[in-house]
Amino acid sequence: MVTTLTIRTNHQGLHAITPLIAAVIARDESRFSLSESRSGLCTLFLQHTSASLLIQENADPSARHDLERWMNRLVPEDGAAAAEFTHTEEGPDDMPSHIKAALTAVSLSIPIVDGRLALGRWQGVYLWEHRRAPHERRVVVHVGA
Repeated sequence: MVTTLTIRTNHQGLHAITPLIAAVIARDESRFSLSESRSGLCTLFLQHTSASLLIQENADPSARHDLERWMNRLVPEDGAAAAEFTHTEEGPDDMPSHIKAALTAVSLSIPIVDGRLALGRWQGVYLWEHRRAPHERRVVVHVGA
């Protein structure tokens, strides 16, 4: 079963999407080709080059904040390092967003056990928007045995 989610981001940062993915699985479980044990695999694919997907801490927001600050220091939008970028037509955050996406991931695979994502107690799935302006992002969700 394949579903494409459209997710609107309003700002740069980590956006929780676990409930959206879980809802797809719950809503369409009868159409999946899951085994009788309701086990399978959920594959997520982000159709963009300036955002990424991440499994990360979902209990304490300071973990997400620290990740965002660390990544912005690693790949700055201004200063000497940013002055070397040639891909700048879409603004100062464009090339840094491509680098951030290259350092992270645009696809994830998560087991499904008993009809639910087999995430750990403190794990959540996030769309990491690397651009500052609002965007509509598409995540392809494939679920199968």
